[in-house]
Amino acid sequence: MVVNELVKLSRRDEIAIVTIDNPPVNALSPGVPEGILSCIEEAAANGSVKAIVVIGAGTTFIAGADIREFGKIVAGEAAASNLPEIICKIEDCPKPVVMALHGTAFGGGLEVAMGGHFRVMAADGLVGQPEVKIGLIPGAGGTQRLPRLAGIELALEMCVFGEPIGAKAAFESGLVNRIIDCNGREGDLLEGAIAFAREAIHKPMSKTRDRRGKLKDVDPRYFSAAIDKANATRRGQVAPLEAVDAVEASIRLFDRGMEMEREAFVRCLHSPQSKAMIHAFFGERTVAKIPDIGKDVQTYKIRKAAVVGAGTMGGGIAMNYANAGIPVILKETDQKALDKGINTIRSNYANSVRKGRFDWAEMERRMAFITPQTTYDGFEDVDVVTEAVFEGMELKKQVFAELDAIAKPTCILASNTSTLDIDEIASATKRPQMVVGHHFFSPANVMRLLEVVRGKATSKEVIATSMALGKKLKKVAVLAGNSRGFIGNRMVHVYLREAQFLLEEGATVEEINSTLYDFGFAMGPLAMTDLAGIDVGWRIRQESKHLEKPGVRRPMIADKLYEMGRYGQKTFRGFSRYDTHRVATADPEIPHVVAEATAGMGIEQRKIDRSEILDRCLYALVNEAAKLLEEGVALRAVDIDIVYLNGYAFPAWRGGPMFYADSVGLPQVLARIEEFEKQHGSDLWAPAPLLKRLAESGGKFSAS
Repeated sequence: MVVNELVKLSRRDEIAIVTIDNPPVNALSPGVPEGILSCIEEAAANGSVKAIVVIGAGTTFIAGADIREFGKIVAGEAAASNLPEIICKIEDCPKPVVMALHGTAFGGGLEVAMGGHFRVMAADGLVGQPEVKIGLIPGAGGTQRLPRLAGIELALEMCVFGEPIGAKAAFESGLVNRIIDCNGREGDLLEGAIAFAREAIHKPMSKTRDRRGKLKDVDPRYFSAAIDKANATRRGQVAPLEAVDAVEASIRLFDRGMEMEREAFVRCLHSPQSKAMIHAFFGERTVAKIPDIGKDVQTYKIRKAAVVGAGTMGGGIAMNYANAGIPVILKETDQKALDKGINTIRSNYANSVRKGRFDWAEMERRMAFITPQTTYDGFEDVDVVTEAVFEGMELKKQVFAELDAIAKPTCILASNTSTLDIDEIASATKRPQMVVGHHFFSPANVMRLLEVVRGKATSKEVIATSMALGKKLKKVAVLAGNSRGFIGNRMVHVYLREAQFLLEEGATVEEINSTLYDFGFAMGPLAMTDLAGIDVGWRIRQESKHLEKPGVRRPMIADKLYEMGRYGQKTFRGFSRYDTHRVATADPEIPHVVAEATAGMGIEQRKIDRSEILDRCLYALVNEAAKLLEEGVALRAVDIDIVYLNGYAFPAWRGGPMFYADSVGLPQVLARIEEFEKQHGSDLWAPAPLLKRLAESGGKFSAS
């Protein structure tokens, strides 16, 4: 029997089987929820059917809602979903409904599953309510049914923070009734679900919405703790706090709780934050598509890797390969540096074990993928080498010349440089087509961003392989052209420039940092400089001094701090003072440093308001980004947004610098930049031609 093309009804003796078949992830697209209900109602009306199993075809149950539908609802192009009503009707089925979960049951998928009377789950499956990650809360009863099945504490964790749980935790909480070990065999889940359904015929069954056992005597501290954690880890976001309120409403009558959930869901759906986070969600998929590299472009197989340099970056990069199950050689020049690097890696893994992310056995398994050594032995067999040595052109060219002489012809030679010219690095080899930038972000084992930098000779196969490798390493890979600083650091240069100029002109370190922090950044620009290391920035500037245009104002304070040995957090003094816990306080010496550094420069000291601090820092980013777009260094505006969201802690709920500029309005952004041009000169603030054209034509970056 077939009810529609998306959902099919079949029979196994007295058990009806409802199969959801909406590839690739069985999303709840229009027609799927209706098809599920129609099949269940047809099976319920059949006197020979005693129980019903609902299962997903392919690799997953229901991965969630079709997110594109949310945009249509906001735009008035589609009606609001009737999923809450459909789930209640599934609950009303007079015969036991067993939901068989495998792969992922996320968002609306889990909400549908909770409408069944019973749930069985594959041992390697995941369930979750990740809606907060796109600025929403569950909207089809997730905040009401999850507490009834799994308890308030776990429901808060899942709805407020959006992280999934595995089968073991789901079973222990009461969310699922049985774990079925499929042993990797297709069909085992269905057989296990049918067997459970036959048992369920004789079990008492109840509607999830009628359960109240886990809603009695709830400790109110659960809610206050969730609010505190949300304010600490999801600062500025509305949806997590709405989720707390909705879960708390589950203690009331179900219908009232559903009303409150729906009202909160609609508020979130129509909020700027949700639009921004949905933009980012789709943006991560867009950046993987390179216009001139189709699916027909062959990729190299990456079976073995190597990293040159076991410092902070090199060690973190090696961990990425080990985490992905790719054997990696980690080379250093001497044993002392190598031992230090390996000890840091082991310490990082041990911290993960202590935080419960995996066990000691898994830690040793990952460590076994890393081969530390001080020679190039074995480099002739690897498929990719990442150079992560000191940021100096001559040293990098030396390393690449050595690699060129050793590596096999099909080995990708990648540089982790954050600013240097990939083409010049490639010139040290006889294979520039195999040279590419793999710019990881620190700490490399944590940060999601990977800038893949394309040199003028880099082959399409190397680019395609690099993008695929980024995915395998669980990174968000963004392609960038070969420009000083590429996308991210070329933009951050002008951002930090304006922060220092503001300091020179009269703003305090604390005013500058707090303004950008309050906007939503993880830290202010001067705090970021202290964290990265003032000495690191100084060395980069020395490498690029020959590129500076004579006569153009440049920041003076960071160089002065470097000369004083104030390198930031590592020396407990930079733009701020730091205690042994790296907590910052204002340093009374900084005004004197500013006065000395700017003496004789004719810079007027004045009171600077927060709006100017914010606009100068943000619009410097936007203006530089517009130049990157016009030059082709960035393929699309969304690529820039994804770089800043994942590499520079731009607040996710603001969508990235280009999305933010669109939301402010490009005419307003242009007008402000033109004000700054009059005050500070065209060398620093000439509006990007692309920005001018878009602002004057009513265009947006999102269309570019």
